[in-house]
Amino acid sequence: MAKTLDARAWRIVAVLAACCALCLTAGAVDVPRPAVISPLDRGFSGLYNLDFAGAQKDFATWQELHPDDPMGPVSEAAGFLFSEFNRLGVLEAQFYENDDAFSDRPKLTPDPALRKHFMDAIGRAETLSHARLAKGAKDRDALFALTLASGLQADYAALIEKRNLASLHYTKQASASAQELLAVCPDCYDALLATGFSKYIIGSMAAPVRWILRMGGLPSDKQGGIADLQTTAEHGHYLAPFARILLSIAYVREKDKPRALQLLTGLQREFPTNTLFPRQIAHLQAAH
Repeated sequence: MAKTLDARAWRIVAVLAACCALCLTAGAVDVPRPAVISPLDRGFSGLYNLDFAGAQKDFATWQELHPDDPMGPVSEAAGFLFSEFNRLGVLEAQFYENDDAFSDRPKLTPDPALRKHFMDAIGRAETLSHARLAKGAKDRDALFALTLASGLQADYAALIEKRNLASLHYTKQASASAQELLAVCPDCYDALLATGFSKYIIGSMAAPVRWILRMGGLPSDKQGGIADLQTTAEHGHYLAPFARILLSIAYVREKDKPRALQLLTGLQREFPTNTLFPRQIAHLQAAH
């Protein structure tokens, strides 16, 4: 029983890290999409389509145009992380079907040069964020960039290095920054994704695990989590597609395969070069 609870707890850590990390596809302020697509917009779309090289070019262009914006380097860091996930075959991590599969996952061998680039970009994003917060404690982009920076580091620690305690530390930091952002901007619907899936997944666990994680500062509210995800899916800016991914995971856990397939099929049409969606569709269709 203890082994199972431990596996479930650490699975939560990694899934929460993935939530925060993939929040890179959101701007801090949820506004209508601009008529003219910016390099940052194109980079975000590239990440959804797994076009990492193209996304990095767009992020570099954004940083040239906006050298003081922490969203540039934190998006660059996200591009490094997810290209490494793709190389190592761990982009499907959020679709682990059972706790044993997650607990027994191998420790991967990361590219040391890419890791250095990743950490350098994280450092630049954090420096720019703190500089902006020193001028204004309610700077939305700075708070969002800090959320992403912590989430990305949590993801790297959990899913590549298998350092679960370090991942939990970064996940709590990301959650705290997300709450600060929501306090400043309640209608920044993309930020609800970082809290929504954590509420759902922890609310789904056995009572002892829920208690331990709540004591650690992580919320537990299954139905509230679903509501947060649905709000992001319906009203979010760039994170609406990822909210649909997380909802599909929730539907798989709730044994509602038709709704999960419906969401994934729509995502496949919207992002045709993302190979994650057809793989998961095929897996669900083959499952009994």
